[in-house]
Amino acid sequence: MNIEDEIYKRLDALSPSSIALEDESSQHAGHAGAAGGKHFRLTIVSSRFNGLNAVARHRLVYETLGDLMQKGIHALAINAYTPEEF
Repeated sequence: MNIEDEIYKRLDALSPSSIALEDESSQHAGHAGAAGGKHFRLTIVSSRFNGLNAVARHRLVYETLGDLMQKGIHALAINAYTPEEF
């Protein structure tokens, strides 16, 4: 399973109503940390974010991805919305 598939699989735990994952690694070619993992931009919509501020939403995403944050993802830009916000 590739890293993108594993990200989608793990984020299913948040019951997203919408999810978009963009691999931006090519924009970071030559960057010193780029060899240690990929750069992604994530837009995710879930009712699990209700009542959470932006920091708590990001923490929830990081916790859900677990060890991928150390061994497959170098950078992750997150846009996390509730269904009402999206």
